[in-house]
Amino acid sequence: MTIETPHRPTAGEAVEELTAELWKAVSVADEIAATDLVLRALDDGTAPESVLIDVIAAVQGKVGEEWAANRLTVAEEHAATAINERAVAALSVHPAARTAPDRGRITVACVDGEWHALPARLLAEVLKLRGWHVDYLGAQVPSPHLIAHLHRTDTDVVALSSSIATRLPTAHAAITACQAVGVPVLAGGAAFGPGGKYARLLGADAWAPDARSAADRLARVPLPRPQPDHQPIDDLPHLEDQEYSMVTRSSTSLVRTVFTSLEDAYPAMRTYSEQQRERTAEDLAHIVEFLAVALYLGDEDLFTWFITWTAGILTARGVPARSLPPALDILARELKDFPRATRTLQHGIAALTPDHRITAGKTA
Repeated sequence: MTIETPHRPTAGEAVEELTAELWKAVSVADEIAATDLVLRALDDGTAPESVLIDVIAAVQGKVGEEWAANRLTVAEEHAATAINERAVAALSVHPAARTAPDRGRITVACVDGEWHALPARLLAEVLKLRGWHVDYLGAQVPSPHLIAHLHRTDTDVVALSSSIATRLPTAHAAITACQAVGVPVLAGGAAFGPGGKYARLLGADAWAPDARSAADRLARVPLPRPQPDHQPIDDLPHLEDQEYSMVTRSSTSLVRTVFTSLEDAYPAMRTYSEQQRERTAEDLAHIVEFLAVALYLGDEDLFTWFITWTAGILTARGVPARSLPPALDILARELKDFPRATRTLQHGIAALTPDHRITAGKTA
């Protein structure tokens, strides 16, 4: 008779199983089960960094995907995120995660207006595990407060996090301000674009796609102290045309004009409920905001990405995306004297409906 040895899961299988269990707990807002899972994994010898990156961060990514697919409400998404934050907090005080700092000092902060703090918190905890002294400042840190903190501390690097591209002009100001006091900046987060192209454009000293890569980058070679005479306009000379400033200053009136005109261009809007009308106004405000940041960066692709993403979000929620081309068309008419804005809007309409084109703000 042969006695079969029970299968012991590999490290990868164990992480996959833990991720699935954590998702199950998070998706039903079971905070106790979620934190118990994390603490039990640490007790069983799973590396804290793996729990942070391979489990909690992976589950948070799924939270975003489920919200985008309309399988989680906004409230459920917020609850899930809060539970993941509690899981990180529980991990941070576990004996397995206590590491004496033997490297330099890093300040981790979110850009002012950026309230997605979990990516920055994950980075802060990974850096602590790697032996750094970390000052974690959290979400929405105004640049003056960040700089005041740098003056009071002997910080070697600022790790600046942003998830939403519309915060990039603010991120640019923060990067420049940190460098002006001699502190290099490592940028991270989805806002900085694929491959970190916006981090380079805005003059960050380094970029990393995730917490593990950021810690590896900082361990390889120290970031050099920046030159203090750098100016933001040096990075983006196209801003001299003032289109970004004009669109930003007139954003409220632009949204109002497009909203009013859209009822004629898209008659179905006349039957919208009050809530639907409010959501439409919010969507229009986001469109103008992304147009402005695309003008700031000089990157039409960013606006095109946002418009196609918005169409997908609307479709997932059973809302026809047919209102987007006429809305962009009206906006183009209002901005007919701004060539970069008009061209950016044309690209957005073309991405939604390839046969639809506009010339000088008019439908062809």
